[in-house]
Amino acid sequence: MKAKVLFMGTASFSRVVLEKLIENEYDIIGVVTQPDRVVGRKKVLTYPEVKELALKHKIPVFQPENIKKEYDDILRLKPDILITAAYGQIIPEPILEMAPLKAINVHASLLPQYRGGAPVHQAIIDGNEKTGVTIMYMVKKMDAGNIISQAAVDIGPDETTGELYERLSVVGAQLLVDTLPSIIAKTNDSIVQDEALVSYAPVITRAKEFISFENPCQVVFNLVRGLNPWPGGFARFQDQNIKIWNGRCEIRQVTAKPGEIVEIAKDGIGVACLDGVYFIEDIQIPGKKRMLVKDYLNGKSIFDLGDCFDSQIPDEIR
Repeated sequence: MKAKVLFMGTASFSRVVLEKLIENEYDIIGVVTQPDRVVGRKKVLTYPEVKELALKHKIPVFQPENIKKEYDDILRLKPDILITAAYGQIIPEPILEMAPLKAINVHASLLPQYRGGAPVHQAIIDGNEKTGVTIMYMVKKMDAGNIISQAAVDIGPDETTGELYERLSVVGAQLLVDTLPSIIAKTNDSIVQDEALVSYAPVITRAKEFISFENPCQVVFNLVRGLNPWPGGFARFQDQNIKIWNGRCEIRQVTAKPGEIVEIAKDGIGVACLDGVYFIEDIQIPGKKRMLVKDYLNGKSIFDLGDCFDSQIPDEIR
């Protein structure tokens, strides 16, 4: 059977999955993705990556602003199977139920761990050493459907969300094409998720982007790399939001209060944490471009020994 596939996805993760389906000559009858968005200071109207790929291969594209209200055109496609990967909106039941071979999702965690919109971020923020990808059936409840197949991936000790996300997209794409033949032939197995093992990875909020040095050094380290490259973590210093993109952690005894700058080295600004010093190595001052600290310190610096980062995020920027 040559199944007609409707694909739903938006981000770079989705593009890699769609590329793999096209490469393996699946019949993609349509792609549903998010609307074009204005991006950057120059406000350039930008296509989702999935849309660019679909147009290149002359695949019809649908971009509902609110798919809960705008799905009649999608239902008319009558696919045999629906495949989603990092789409970005909650999909209504009529779409989930329209395909005879059902709706499946490529999810970037080892379910039932990390249901939700930020599983890659959360795995790194939590300091996990392993994560993976799950192919699952979709149901109304978020990420709660039966598991069809999984592949585990080790997380590098210094790996960022962007780096892991890229690797998982390749693993997920391959797992999908390895799994699809049995789904289409209706010979696949699936297992019910163990609700006792469920954990969640909700979409990153503004408050979660805040970096407080009143934490163990490794917690700060994991949060910074977990928010890199998007949305980026920030600390508060002299009423400014200072973006911190990368750094290193040194566990050692410190007598300074958390948040105090205790060392300014040629390549890092050392900030006291509960159990050590976090060295900021990649920084972005408001109104300036991102740069390595070793380059930033060649110019006029706003940081001095003994200065302190704030311990709390102001209510008005939560």
